[in-house]
Parts: sequence; structure tokens; C-alpha cells
Amino acid sequence: MEKQGFIHSLPFKLLVALAVGIGMGLALSGMENAVSHAILNIVVTVKYIAAQFISFCVPLIIIGFIAPSITRLGNNASRMLMVALFLAYVSSIGAAFFATFSGYTILPHLNINPDVDGLKELPEVVFQLSIPQIMPVMSALFLSVLLGLAAAWNNSKIITQALEEFQSIVLSIVTKFVIPVLPILIGTTFCTLAYEGTITKQLPIFLIIIIIVMIGHYIWLTLLYSVAGAYSKKNPMNIIKHYGPAYMTAVGTMSSAATLSVALECARKSEPTIREDMVDFGIPLFANIHLCGSVMTETFFVMAVSKMLYNEFPSVEKMILFCLLLGVFAIGAPGVPGGTVMASLGLITGVLGFDETGTALMLTIFALQDSFGTACNVTGDGALALILTGYAEKHGIHPQKLESVL
Repeated sequence: MEKQGFIHSLPFKLLVALAVGIGMGLALSGMENAVSHAILNIVVTVKYIAAQFISFCVPLIIIGFIAPSITRLGNNASRMLMVALFLAYVSSIGAAFFATFSGYTILPHLNINPDVDGLKELPEVVFQLSIPQIMPVMSALFLSVLLGLAAAWNNSKIITQALEEFQSIVLSIVTKFVIPVLPILIGTTFCTLAYEGTITKQLPIFLIIIIIVMIGHYIWLTLLYSVAGAYSKKNPMNIIKHYGPAYMTAVGTMSSAATLSVALECARKSEPTIREDMVDFGIPLFANIHLCGSVMTETFFVMAVSKMLYNEFPSVEKMILFCLLLGVFAIGAPGVPGGTVMASLGLITGVLGFDETGTALMLTIFALQDSFGTACNVTGDGALALILTGYAEKHGIHPQKLESVL
């Protein structure tokens, strides 16, 4: 298979859409004539229809990825698997709560002001093509959990296979329809923001927020490896010193799956600090379910975007619910670019109440920073594998070749 170049990747397409959208918005803002208003009417209408389509797909994405993930884990339940799931979930929600605390502490001191002066009015949507969701997003979430658990408990092979096929269908919808529509939504959103005058005043804040999130990644990795070293009574530096290639590969590929072979090689160089059987078992598993960096990125960004667009931070109650559910969504996130934020669109709209503009902003800034979040995910897998090694040794689980659960 021919390797996909950067110019064909989603982040590049989003960057192009962002640049074209901002350029068009600034140009239309300077023209102010009948032609510019006609073009702007088209842009606003296309943005509305694209947002309606993506909103319609959200419940399908939730059911298609959460329910099959639960059935797979239920069918392969074992002590080490449950420990691994617990570690991945705790790390993910821990990163989310850390980002939430940091957001409430840091963001009020940044100059995030949605009420900027001199904003222009956008025209009304010319053609409103409403596409209602098949069910509310929270209904889709609870249906996914109940359906997945019930299928696993009853060992329902037909339903399990049907859910697996449905996941493949939804993944095709995501890759063939949703992802190609994303640049359109991003371009039209930033065109309207540039026309209004919002984007030129808020761009420096975006850059500062991205730097803060990257610092948060390194803090969380330090904490993970410190806990892993203290629990296993082994030196975590024996792992960290080998993980440079995996980190850089993740930055370049923006994919845990594409980085897996390099991550396995780096982890094997850490033996015997990490046991060989724990490398073979833990690293591939964590590459799919441990997304601490992506979760941290998304949590901090939703707080910043909420303040930027709606002039308020989400309430503490909403953020607690968001963080707890985000850990579940991360485990079942689809293997596509920006999979974490894609799977959790229902939380962003249903729990936090974001509209299409907020959703588009989240998708854009997440995609632009996703490579560093992925690098944090991959590097953090080594710490969890070290904890698994410590658990196995403390509980008398002798080295063995564990079967893959993937």
C-alpha cells in the first residue's frame, strides 16, 4: 500500500481549509458589496447544512464504536485485561481532571474576551435543510452501554457480529462522508469568524493555549512514570530513554496504530524493566484504549472555546460528567484522525451544549495539536506497561506469552 503523504492527510486539509476560509472571510469583509453578500449567503448556508449532517452522524458514531468495544472487552475478560482497562481509564480521566483544574486556574487569567467590539452581522441562512438526529446523543450513549454489556453477558454471537459489522459501516460513513465534509465545515466556519472580525483578535490566544496543553502533556507523563516507578520499584528512566523514536514517529504520523511497531521496538529495548509478556500484551492494547494526551487536549480546549464563544466556562458539574464519560469514549474511539474528539462529539454537544461553531472550532484546534497528543498517548503506554509488570510480579503471575485481545 502506498504510504499517505502529509498533503493528503486530514490535518493538512484542515489547515488549507482554515487558511482559505480566513482569507475569504477577510476579503469579503473588505469588499462590502452585493457580490460579497451573495457569496456570504452561500457560505453561511453551506456551513449550516454541513453542521446538520455531522450532527446527524454523531449518534451513529457513538453506537457504532462504543457498543462493539464493550462486547469485545466482555468476551475477552481476564484479570490482566481488567487491570489494563482500569489503568487506561484512570490515566485518561486523571488527565481530564488535571486539564479541568488547570483550565479553571489558568484560563481566567488569559485575555479571552468574546465581546469584542466592531463585529459584523452575518446574514441569515438562505436554505435551511434540517437533518434531525435519529435519537439524542445521551440516548445513543446509554443504548450503546446497555446493548454492549447485555450482548457480552449473554455471549450473544449474532448480535456481537452484527455490532462489529455496524461498526465497519459507521467507520465507512466517517471516512467516506464525515471526514471529507469536515474541511468544508472548518473553512466556512473560519470564513464567517474572519468576516465578523473574531478570528484576528483571538488567534494569539489559540497559540498560547496550545503551548499550555503541550506543557501539560509533559507534566502528566512525568507523573505517570513516577507512579509506575514507585509501584514497580524499577527505574522508569530505563524506559524513557528508549522512547524517543516512538514519540517522534507519533508526532509525524499522528496515529497510535501507525506508531505501534516503533513503540513495540522501543518497549522491548526496556526489558527486563518491562517484562516481555507485558510488552506483547500491554503495548498493542494501550495503543487502542489509552489516550491520556488526547483527552487532556480536548478537555482544556473545550473550556477555552466555551469561554471564547459563550463567555462562560462549563459548570463544575458538567465538567465532572464530561471527564468521566470522556474516559469511556476514549476507549471506544474510532481509529481515524482525531478519533477521540470525533467519538466524543455527542458529549461536546449534549453535555456541554456546543453549537456548530463551537464544534467546528474544537475539531480544528484539536486536529492542529493532535500529533503531540498522540505522542503523549504512545509514550504514556510505556508507563502503564511498567505498572502491569509490577502488578504481575506482586501477584505471582509468572511470565507467559499472552494472547492478543485485539
